Amino acid sequence: MYKYGGGTGTTPTSSSSTNTPTSTGTGSATSLPSGWAYKGCYVDNANGRILNTQKPDSQTLTIESCVAACVASGYKVAGMEYSTQCFCGNSITNGGVLANAETDCNTACAGNNKEQCGGGNRMSIYARGDLAVSAPPAAQKAGLPGSWTYKGCITEGTNNNKVWKYKIINSAGNTATSCLTQCSNFGFMAGGVEYGEECYCGDIDEIAAAGSTAAPESDCNTACSGNSDYLCGGGNRLSWYQWTGTPLYIWSYPKGNAAGAYQQLIGGVCIPLLTTPGVNGKYQFVEKYGTGEPNSTGAYELDLTYINDVTKAWRPMHVKTDVFCSASITLPDKVGRQINIGGWSGDSLFGIRIYWPDGSPGVASTNDWQENVNELKLQIGRWYPSAMVMTNGSILVVGGENGSNGPPQPSLELLPTPAGGSTVVTLDFLQRTDPYNLYPFLFVVPSGIVIGYYNEMRILDPVTFATTKQLPNMPGNVNNPAAGRTYPLEGTAMLLPQYAPFNDPVTVLICGGSTNGAGTATDNCISTQPEAANPQWTLERMPSQRVISCMTALPDGTYMILNGAHQGVAGFGLATSPNLNAVLYDPSKPVNQRMSVMANTTVARLYHSEAILMHDGRVMVSGSDPQDGKNPEEYRVEVFIPPYRMPGTPAPPTFTVANKDWAYGQAITVQITSGALANPRASLMGAESSTHGNSMGQRTLFPAISCAGTTCTITAPPNKGVCPMGWFQLFILDGPTPSYSTFVRIGGDPGKLGNWPAFSDFKTPGI
Repeated sequence: MYKYGGGTGTTPTSSSSTNTPTSTGTGSATSLPSGWAYKGCYVDNANGRILNTQKPDSQTLTIESCVAACVASGYKVAGMEYSTQCFCGNSITNGGVLANAETDCNTACAGNNKEQCGGGNRMSIYARGDLAVSAPPAAQKAGLPGSWTYKGCITEGTNNNKVWKYKIINSAGNTATSCLTQCSNFGFMAGGVEYGEECYCGDIDEIAAAGSTAAPESDCNTACSGNSDYLCGGGNRLSWYQWTGTPLYIWSYPKGNAAGAYQQLIGGVCIPLLTTPGVNGKYQFVEKYGTGEPNSTGAYELDLTYINDVTKAWRPMHVKTDVFCSASITLPDKVGRQINIGGWSGDSLFGIRIYWPDGSPGVASTNDWQENVNELKLQIGRWYPSAMVMTNGSILVVGGENGSNGPPQPSLELLPTPAGGSTVVTLDFLQRTDPYNLYPFLFVVPSGIVIGYYNEMRILDPVTFATTKQLPNMPGNVNNPAAGRTYPLEGTAMLLPQYAPFNDPVTVLICGGSTNGAGTATDNCISTQPEAANPQWTLERMPSQRVISCMTALPDGTYMILNGAHQGVAGFGLATSPNLNAVLYDPSKPVNQRMSVMANTTVARLYHSEAILMHDGRVMVSGSDPQDGKNPEEYRVEVFIPPYRMPGTPAPPTFTVANKDWAYGQAITVQITSGALANPRASLMGAESSTHGNSMGQRTLFPAISCAGTTCTITAPPNKGVCPMGWFQLFILDGPTPSYSTFVRIGGDPGKLGNWPAFSDFKTPGI
């Protein structure tokens, strides 16, 4: 009987083959190992090789020497062909059958002309015990992983347009099982195999879009490289499969106001490198030199009180050195100063720039950026660094390069720098992953510091900076596990909301990215809980590919993913096909059902585009400096209006809070001045600075709140591990509708940054 091998299908018990030879063969061997016997003359290559392993050709080949070679390699079937060829295996594969006549095996063995060693496409077969013969190869239909179903043989796309763009080459192990497992692991519900060794993953609608049509089954005639019992497509032919079980993802497509909207906000005066909402109710923009306006002052402050008067709305400010690819955060001092760190070259690399936000909406501001590189500077010059406020109140600065395409700076340092001392700590993992780890993602968690870089993540001890836990590598693209998430393979990262009583582990969400070389933008988000006992990555497909994108946390606990490109990497002219669509990510929904395809913009937002949360709950979208000769430098400032701010939605509640300087665990009284508050919530949104997909300082917390009439009590977060000290936008929500925000400070200034820097030309607020 036949023995059906390969895959995970049913394998009947083998017995003596019914298609046995009618003679013992002419000139067959007489001194074979015990149990070995001649089985007949078989047709080779009708559907591919009938034995899988070929030994080196030998001019001294005999039946005995071939059998001995196969025995030594652990096989139980041996075959001789063309007088010099020896093949080994454990069964006859590819539907091999007996030749019409024994005399077809009529070629003398090169090493003994009294023995016959097969012939032209004929193989003299010897075996130990019973001989198993597989059925002719066919597309795998049984034993498929998950809910995959074979659909047939189809042509490749027309005009060299591949049906599916994600291609995996597996020259030794390709099967439908291995291919489709990879496809479904990355959220794809269609896939196929081709040329024996190629695996493709994609979506069903791409078949028709590529012009592919049904083809005869006989066209898919190439054995799988990983199991010759099965066929894996053919030349420009795909054996294709469809996921027919519960959908791997469900994307929502809201209509009308539920999809939100883009809207022009104001004409701009610069292309911002970095944007920050100020505690004074205004918005700070800083820009790089080089490709901006020649008369630019390098920094501006936007007061939307004067939305209809561009001249009044934009206040020119001044920086002395180039902020190109620097880092920014809001300090936890009592006035919420902003600090900008690093830069482009020369003195800019060491730059430390500080701004004290003053004034208020409609009330003139007069302070400007303060900077003196001869007095206050970094210990290491840094281009593309990240920054964060640590739980001891000091400033952590990590990574970067020493100027344009310069050597890496795989280290961290602390600010303020001790007098006469050094705080530089070398990080070997940044050295190893250079240059794909710039602008690393930094987050405080109760047990230390989470750092994400390239496709890796770990937790560092907050005192020694030694690694306390290394996580599994981040999943990449379906066809490239080495796809990265930080600049220049630029994705974007956020912490998912933390809820009172703050006992659950913190979750990190990272969306988009790209691959080195091909620049294949990533079409998935990944998330994990770094402090879990055994952290693993959860992967969710996005509706489109994204690189150099932005993500903004909203006060209702959702996230807007927007800006960027469908292809390429970060850098001037290195990304193509602007992604004009916004996606809403809602972590309150089940995994793989969290993304909604929202409204589109008409403005390409590519390299150096930004997005930040506004005081009214909208998203400010700005910038784009692709230098690609196709898309313009973008001065216009837009807003994305979430559904809760669209026309016809309830009016936002209003409130007052007298105490804006909170201690950990403190009970804070809030007076509701309008709004029914049937389901009151409060959210605290960390002061953020947006650049290169990195929202430094971002954090979303939902503290406990209880109300009696119009008086509500909010319990401040319990400690610095849950909520590192700093400034937060406080929103009160009536169901999904947020109020306008008020900035509050939580945790004080334990690092005494309010007294720093102690130079006469720097204005400090004190403790």
